[in-house]
Amino acid sequence: MAEAKTERLLQLVLCLTQTRLFVTKEQLRSAIPDYGACATHEAFERMFERDKNELRELGVPLTTGGTDPLHDDDVGYRIDRGAYGMPDLHLTPDELTAVALAARVWRDGGLAAQAARVLVKLQAQGVDVDVATLPPIEPRISGGEAAFGPLARAVSRRQAVLFDYRPAGGGEAQPRRLEPWGVVSRRGHWYVVGRDRDRDDVRVFRLSRIDGAVRAHGAEGAFAVPGDADPGALVDTFEGHGPELVAVLRLRPGAGHGLRRRALPDEDDGLQRVPFRDGAAFAAEIASYGSAVEVLDPPELRDAVVDHLRRVCAAATEVP
Repeated sequence: MAEAKTERLLQLVLCLTQTRLFVTKEQLRSAIPDYGACATHEAFERMFERDKNELRELGVPLTTGGTDPLHDDDVGYRIDRGAYGMPDLHLTPDELTAVALAARVWRDGGLAAQAARVLVKLQAQGVDVDVATLPPIEPRISGGEAAFGPLARAVSRRQAVLFDYRPAGGGEAQPRRLEPWGVVSRRGHWYVVGRDRDRDDVRVFRLSRIDGAVRAHGAEGAFAVPGDADPGALVDTFEGHGPELVAVLRLRPGAGHGLRRRALPDEDDGLQRVPFRDGAAFAAEIASYGSAVEVLDPPELRDAVVDHLRRVCAAATEVP
């Protein structure tokens, strides 16, 4: 699968950029799960050669060198961090928002934890991992979005899924069978769009209302996404239910770019007026900015943000 290959290449890049010395093929085979799963040494050699060539085609400065001064034939690999680094970037507010969203996908999608485990395996083998330069890949639990990873994989594989879903108005969760077409982010929340097999109709589900695990159902490639399907537009329509309200917010300079993009024209008082429909969802989004955003109006939204922050603090201080 293309997704598995992408994960493997990212793990390989991390291994070869976070070490001071050259890393041997056998060390990489022990550290990277896909390499270790190869049934034979020949299969591993073929996979590694393909990956190595692909990195070089992508412009990654992969170099080789000796790992032992007493054995010239003991070849290892490394990526020159200086040649691979990026210059300072100057991004617009829209670009900063896109980068923040991409970072959230990395953090919540499960790939960060896998990459961290690869580096730990290298350290266990005695490889000198440069901890001071490790990227910020520590995994973070995000309640309500645990379904993101399984759903994103199901979309990529065109595989149906099963999950239990709680309706917006409350009540017990009901089982759903879905052919997922896409996963979409809107106003701080994630949605999955697809065809509900039991209802034979297009449906939109908010990931935070999925109760329990998302299970794969049936074979891969079992359905095709209609050519005219637009998951983003379907989510916009779904979010359009309910009256539109306006929040008055005070934002710290340089913060809250996602809120600024949706704000109404400035009234020259330095405040941001942002329309919203779902109070609970918007309160959770505002709370994610911490002290960078203050709600001035409506008072119900301010109370919801305070309540959300209190629950987050309580959950963080719970003793297992």
